[in-house]
Amino acid sequence: MAWFSLHLLHLLWAAAGTSTWARSSCSVPQAAQHLVDGLQVLLEDSVSSAAPPNPSVLIAMNLAGALSAEARELLADRLGAGDSAGLSVGQLALTIMALNSSCRDPGNKVSVLYGQMEAWPPSSPSAPAWTFYGPSLAVLALCQEHPGRALPVAARLAKILAAGLSPFNTDTGAMVTLALTCMYNKIPEGSEEGYRTLFSQVLKDVVENISMRIKDNGIIGDVYSTGLAMQALSVTPEPPNKEWDCKKTMDTILKEIEQGKFHNPMSIAQILPSLKGKTYLDVPYVSCSPGHQVQPTLPSQPSPVPTSASNITVAYTINNQLKGVELVFNETIDVSVKDGSVLLVVLEEAQRRNPMFKFVTTMTSWGLVVSSINNIAESVHDRTYWQFLSGKTPLNEGVADYTPRDHEHITANFTQY
Repeated sequence: MAWFSLHLLHLLWAAAGTSTWARSSCSVPQAAQHLVDGLQVLLEDSVSSAAPPNPSVLIAMNLAGALSAEARELLADRLGAGDSAGLSVGQLALTIMALNSSCRDPGNKVSVLYGQMEAWPPSSPSAPAWTFYGPSLAVLALCQEHPGRALPVAARLAKILAAGLSPFNTDTGAMVTLALTCMYNKIPEGSEEGYRTLFSQVLKDVVENISMRIKDNGIIGDVYSTGLAMQALSVTPEPPNKEWDCKKTMDTILKEIEQGKFHNPMSIAQILPSLKGKTYLDVPYVSCSPGHQVQPTLPSQPSPVPTSASNITVAYTINNQLKGVELVFNETIDVSVKDGSVLLVVLEEAQRRNPMFKFVTTMTSWGLVVSSINNIAESVHDRTYWQFLSGKTPLNEGVADYTPRDHEHITANFTQY
């Protein structure tokens, strides 16, 4: 993505609330607009009073221009009425941004977030990359509320990151970029020049890391991290050495959408802003003027002819070899399920046939996550979790979204990060 170094240009972008990237060669072609419209409808249809309110969904809806005022108001009402207690800094930051994008007053949530970040224990540079994702979101939310007050918090985060971030994570790198770009653009007049130098250096290093993960087909990291990475590369003031072909990325993403790759609401929420030429930096500039929302006209699809699905066989292994864990095991079972079934069905069938494959799931913003297998539960304290792999490749979809193939070998490996 193009990172521009002229501070004045960034101020103009911020004032306009959009980026020139969105208006140039990286926009969605008119012929593919129905794909984006379909995603947005799918996203807004996921909103219900029964589902946990997801602030990322509301941010994406507002940046894209919500089609359903009812869904938007339902989400905003539930997020506004929610208690801040028990929310992580990242969840709280997203809630504040979601309310701001809906022109709602976040109330004392901002003060709570600021207090949490003041008390945030400085992570060591060797900490897992994902541990910096939430604090980066917090810096972004606080920057949009009061950049002067956010400056010490942002500087503390930047100094830790300046010491090195290893291993690198594309999603975290993108969020760091968005947060520090906001701070870089909004450093209060009269502040020490050292802040700009610090933010600039961290941005340069982080963006360089993101650019190293741009694949030949334009995907950045993996298909689900590409949306945030597109946002980051489109606003950064420090361009990477490797030039980013935004059009190639957009073309590949549109092909992935056409193939049905984006159906999880959270995955749609991550990619939709970029498809609409928006970034999280545009949150303060969302227009909340009432208007007549018109549902897009989607191309009619022929109804599929019902067919009797054949069965497939999936090899499913559960493995725990971690030292210090009470129960060590490595068990494999062959499971027969209907073709087209998601991985969750495989796990349920394995559990039905053998109690050793008993599992527990936890609901997250990305959907169901397996938190325990065979009575061995993940632990934040011990930094352990259940990782799912196809062969030796980690899955980038959850158990309720991933569709295994015939004779595929799926492994659930209890591992440490």
